[in-house]
Amino acid sequence: MKRIIIDCDPGNGIAGANTDDGLAIALALASPMLSLELITTVAGNTPCETGAQVAKDLIVRLGLDIPVVQGATQALQEDPAPWRETLDKRVEKLELVKLWQGVRQPDAVMADGDDAAEAMGKLICDNPGEITLVAIGPLTNVALAMQRYPAMAESVAEIVIMGGVFALDDYIKDTNFGVDPEAAHYVLHSGATLTLVPMDVTTQTLLTQQDLTRLTDIDHPLTQFVRETLRPWIDYSMRTRRLPGCWIHDALVVAWLLNQRVAYGIDYRVDIELREGATRGKSWRYRQPLRVDVGIPAHCGALVHVLHSVDNDVLLAIIQKAFASLKN
Repeated sequence: MKRIIIDCDPGNGIAGANTDDGLAIALALASPMLSLELITTVAGNTPCETGAQVAKDLIVRLGLDIPVVQGATQALQEDPAPWRETLDKRVEKLELVKLWQGVRQPDAVMADGDDAAEAMGKLICDNPGEITLVAIGPLTNVALAMQRYPAMAESVAEIVIMGGVFALDDYIKDTNFGVDPEAAHYVLHSGATLTLVPMDVTTQTLLTQQDLTRLTDIDHPLTQFVRETLRPWIDYSMRTRRLPGCWIHDALVVAWLLNQRVAYGIDYRVDIELREGATRGKSWRYRQPLRVDVGIPAHCGALVHVLHSVDNDVLLAIIQKAFASLKN
């Protein structure tokens, strides 16, 4: 059994907020191969407090005893205001709030603490080599934990990150790296064992309404949570992105821990742009050492394992198998 922490920014039940974090949490909870020992939340897809409420409400509904600790409310340096304007108000501007009509919002429950960096760093450093960190939001909490616990980069078994975008039309940067470029840069260069799951691969995933019905046909509070909160998000994605369903970015991260045949990767040199301007927060990668005679250092960027292709049928089968185990 793999012991994991999930650091996230869930929005399940919140109008206009992406629901893939909630699906990733649900997949981890349903998988006998994973032991979810801590959930931490960070400002990103939703404000930090909102994400903590979503996660804690789910844990309470399931009657589980997994701590939910909220963390950073804003990035290390990046101004949060433009991001919050876009992420929190987009659904209203598009007049699509009605898609969430009748969807249960999370109860107003209190998190188990407000120092995610401390909880994360302590758990990892007290259990060297045993904890895998699943980072599916901006990396602020992770960077703060590493600064407070210098041994964390060596103590963590692996950090699997959903973040970055390299070669997608219409995307200069992704939300997770864009919300906090300094944190992403710090973690990439930390020396920890890293696997990166960028948008280039997560946009190869797809969940349709028909898939959702099939995967959640088990009568269980967890599948009910997934079914109820993902339905409006799929409709929203179909209308705004002209997709036949929705991408399930973060679920791929957890699925890869369960079965690495779901996606294949290559080791790259990876870095992120920190200079002011339109490309701030943009990630880049290359495979071979660059030639010194062209003026670029041979070891520019951090060495990271980057996923680049996914088998969506295998991904859906992993989710179905996990949810089917809830019958037992």
